[in-house]
Amino acid sequence: MHSPPPSSESLLNDSTVRLPKLTPRKRDPTSSNARPAPVTPALPPPLLPSNHAFTRPTRRILSSEDHQIFQRSSTHTLLVSFVFSLAESIKGTPVSAVTDEQLSPFVKAVLEILDDVGEVQKRHPPEDQGDSRFGNKGFRDFVDGLEREQSRWHQKLGIHDAAAVDELSTYFLQSFGNRTRIDYGSGHELNFMVWLLCHYQLSLISAVDLPSVVLRIFTRYLSLMRTIQSTYYLEPAGSHGVWGLDDYQFLPFLFGASQLLNHSYIRPLSIHQPLILEEYGEDYLYLGQVSFVNSVKNVEGLRWHSPMLDDISAAKSWTRVEAGMRRMFLAEVLGKLPVMQHFLFGSLVPAVEGMSTEQTARVSREEDETEGGEVVVVRDGMKHVHQQNSWGDCCGIKVPSSVGAAEEMKKRMGGEGLRRIPFD
Repeated sequence: MHSPPPSSESLLNDSTVRLPKLTPRKRDPTSSNARPAPVTPALPPPLLPSNHAFTRPTRRILSSEDHQIFQRSSTHTLLVSFVFSLAESIKGTPVSAVTDEQLSPFVKAVLEILDDVGEVQKRHPPEDQGDSRFGNKGFRDFVDGLEREQSRWHQKLGIHDAAAVDELSTYFLQSFGNRTRIDYGSGHELNFMVWLLCHYQLSLISAVDLPSVVLRIFTRYLSLMRTIQSTYYLEPAGSHGVWGLDDYQFLPFLFGASQLLNHSYIRPLSIHQPLILEEYGEDYLYLGQVSFVNSVKNVEGLRWHSPMLDDISAAKSWTRVEAGMRRMFLAEVLGKLPVMQHFLFGSLVPAVEGMSTEQTARVSREEDETEGGEVVVVRDGMKHVHQQNSWGDCCGIKVPSSVGAAEEMKKRMGGEGLRRIPFD
């Protein structure tokens, strides 16, 4: 007969039995899943010849092949370099660190122009559309007002050549949303960056201006866009709804994460602390944008209305958040055909050989689109009518403005706060 095995209690009481020593497992550094952050390409110096010929920007990404050519081009590198250089220039720097005395004449002139844009907006109130949450047609009068002023504004910046004004103003006017579709998204935000990049190409912006470009010019533009979105209920262009980072903006998160690198006590999880958002939202773009997102949603709690922001807050450091935002800029902005099919190429931000033209693809100009925003793109050799306002990358339902929904709710509820989820 076999004797029964010794019990665990008897083994513990037996001094001759040696238990293995517990030692912490060492993490193999080579097995880390962390992907390296995309690097910042060197920003090339502006080298425009004296006889440079300006051209009116047009769409050139009209097929997936065009998009692939663009992603391999020097223009793609230039865009990445400019945006990432702006982010690097403000690492660890709050908005208040840039004083008026540090601003160049160019930066001061742009700020005055953006103030003028705000005055144009005040002169063009929204139309009465009942309680509609969709784009307000008064926005078109606002854009028409900008067009009447833009030539004078560019001359104020020292740009007097009519062809140069025509090229730069195309980007400027597209920075505030699409007049026909009455929508706004990360592609329009990118147009504002390209407008600034054009000034860099003209040697009007220098490397020492980069922090001011983000912390004074971009922050003023961002504040202006929040007013415009809230006034005209701009529809989110290409929104992913609750599964997106933000209905309208992307760059506040990239620039804002760079600002917060190595901050001594504000962590990614701090976005859930209302006091942190209130006290530091003016100084840090990331916190300010989260605060704005909270204010325009009709439910309370990031995990309900912005689960992606909620997920990102679990990151261990701002270094990881910033690296993720860089990857997202490459993949979700420059890497998405529905965004980049509206991108405009001129002489300062040029297309490259092999890309389609609007004439060869037989598509209308961006500003000549019919109401509704349908555009024809070519995919796999087939012409396809694409509706940019969608829950995803192509052809979905029209998306009302979340800003409009919040504003209409406030009207009906007499300015009360956001409703809470019943089980929150």
